[in-house]
Amino acid sequence: MIRVHTVLYDGVEDQDFVGPVTVLGLADEVRQSYVTVDGPGVVTTSSGLEVTVSSAWEPQSADLLIVPGGGYGAESAVQAQVNRGLLPRALAAARRPGLIISATCTGTLLLAAAGLTTGRPCTTHEIAKDDLRNQGATVVAGRVVDDGDLVTSGGVTSGIDLGLWLVERLLGSAAALFAETILEYERRGTVWRSA
Repeated sequence: MIRVHTVLYDGVEDQDFVGPVTVLGLADEVRQSYVTVDGPGVVTTSSGLEVTVSSAWEPQSADLLIVPGGGYGAESAVQAQVNRGLLPRALAAARRPGLIISATCTGTLLLAAAGLTTGRPCTTHEIAKDDLRNQGATVVAGRVVDDGDLVTSGGVTSGIDLGLWLVERLLGSAAALFAETILEYERRGTVWRSA
């Protein structure tokens, strides 16, 4: 069983987490949970959707963490989380052998704030690439960038491609093709891999 924890916070971009959650949810071998660093409660997304989070923050019980974005710029939800500091510290502390940490869109900036992207190949939304680069990451043009225990994707809809790649990597190409068929979606771009 692959245990996936999707990290939510107020102002998170809906499509950034719905894409990978939908893809991964098609696999019987995957168990998913929403988590927040503040523990169980209700998170309000960027569109105003209220999501109930019933699981505790327990990254030690996850095989995969997904960190979605939440806008870009000084007034964004991502910047609010960076300024608060709690989520970046929790992400930094979560890193361990056997855990894959992934991000969609500007969620990669939260990983950068946690020090997880320094000197590593990764990507984010086009508008945030210079910022990510200035924080020490090696920005790659790929829609999905796989550097082993760090897997990132570009903006918004690339979360679907991230989900499909993770399904292929963890469960095989047949599982990924099944998900593509069910979703009537064909992956875009080549996955950049470090190995």
